Amino acid sequence: MSRRNVEVRREEILLATLAQAGRLGMDQLRVQDVAKSLGVSTGLVFYHFDTKDKLLAAALEHAVDRDLARLDRAVARGSDPLDRLRRVISSYGPTGAASGWTLWIDAWAMALRHPPIRTTLRRLDGRWRAALRDAIVEGTTTGDFTCPDPAATVARIGGLLDGLSVAALVYRNVRRAQLRTWMREAVAAELGLDPSDLT
Repeated sequence: MSRRNVEVRREEILLATLAQAGRLGMDQLRVQDVAKSLGVSTGLVFYHFDTKDKLLAAALEHAVDRDLARLDRAVARGSDPLDRLRRVISSYGPTGAASGWTLWIDAWAMALRHPPIRTTLRRLDGRWRAALRDAIVEGTTTGDFTCPDPAATVARIGGLLDGLSVAALVYRNVRRAQLRTWMREAVAAELGLDPSDLT
């Protein structure tokens, strides 16, 4: 099998894994489900990914890397620190069918007992938080924001947004419009801004 074919096959397996995880949930997904959806043997899937945990971690990373690439492009188009901050926070939280968030929530539950998934989640979450921290540090440096402790601010904002997103998707006791409003208010309060600056 040529290197190109291996990369294509690996991509197909990751996409099929994401589709099956969306349909069945990460905890119920079997490698056989992925193989059957592609019309291949489970041995081929295991050839590319040694274990189910590694397959799920790679699929999660693949999905989130696409979202983070969009975030990187959006932030790069920002015209100033405030615009970049707006772009970072607007990229977070459930939108549309929220399939990415459903996957995140599944992964959080599995991460308690599956180290490869926990490691992947930690790394991917760190990338989003780094983008937020960079935007805050830049705005603080230019005097656009007031923030004595960017790391603590990022931790508080990240925790709030994760909790509100779970409330919106799992408990359904927070509407998405409320989530966006509360997110803007919390970020504004942390950085000495008016919430309207973040719309």
